[in-house]
Amino acid sequence: MQSLETHLREHAEGDLVPWRCQVDAAEHFALTLAEAEGAILELGLLPARYQRNREMLTTVQQLRLFRSRVAVIGCGGLGGYIIEELARLGVGTIIAVDPDVFVEHNLNRQVFSSPHLLGYPKVEAAATRIAEINPAVTLIPVQEAFTPANGRDLLHGVHMAVDALDSIAARLDLAGVCEDIKIPLVHGAIGGWYGQIFTQMPGERTLQRFYADRQDGSGVEKQLGNPSFTPAVVASLEVAEACKVLLNLGTRLTGRKLVINLLDMEIEEIIL
Repeated sequence: MQSLETHLREHAEGDLVPWRCQVDAAEHFALTLAEAEGAILELGLLPARYQRNREMLTTVQQLRLFRSRVAVIGCGGLGGYIIEELARLGVGTIIAVDPDVFVEHNLNRQVFSSPHLLGYPKVEAAATRIAEINPAVTLIPVQEAFTPANGRDLLHGVHMAVDALDSIAARLDLAGVCEDIKIPLVHGAIGGWYGQIFTQMPGERTLQRFYADRQDGSGVEKQLGNPSFTPAVVASLEVAEACKVLLNLGTRLTGRKLVINLLDMEIEEIIL
């Protein structure tokens, strides 16, 4: 019987494995699409969907992304874009945490929302969307609010967390659990034309220090509102940070934050 390696190498186009070949291999060898993707990358081949990544990421780095587990806490304006971009990047397992269902005011900016999904759980919409755009990615939907009581269980086994919350109290809970279990956290916040982002590594307690005097406050999103573009911009920056943290690349936003002003098209760096 032909081996999986032989099958993949025979059907590869150079070192690229087309999607149809990945699907055929999964069916022929009784694998999931995720297992087939892992096998492709472990052979030093590259699923063709990631060929535009290759000038910035090696195949070994693409394999590391595939083996990564990232928790996205919040599946609304920021979270939807973060989840979609992580999946398109090739992060293998995404845990999506959000207790809410879609309501009408989500429709202006939340990428997974649509009129026919009003009342539908955001995490289930995320799972459906990721299954459509990259079925080799495992999206684990968790329709719960993140709390100190369940936080350790929700983040068990993940390599990092990404903040897509809209409450200071919830962010502090998330930062506390990340600190306890010693995983990195990428923080992002949005409101109107404005956003901010920084990365917190274990031991730094950046978010706790930043919000020390505002622990009982809410995020500015509810006061300033949000258009369609602000969450997309800040989410993309968060995903770039997540990619760098997972692969240990570049210069991370630690000890400093970016403040984004889209009204005046200004980006300011502030030392924390």
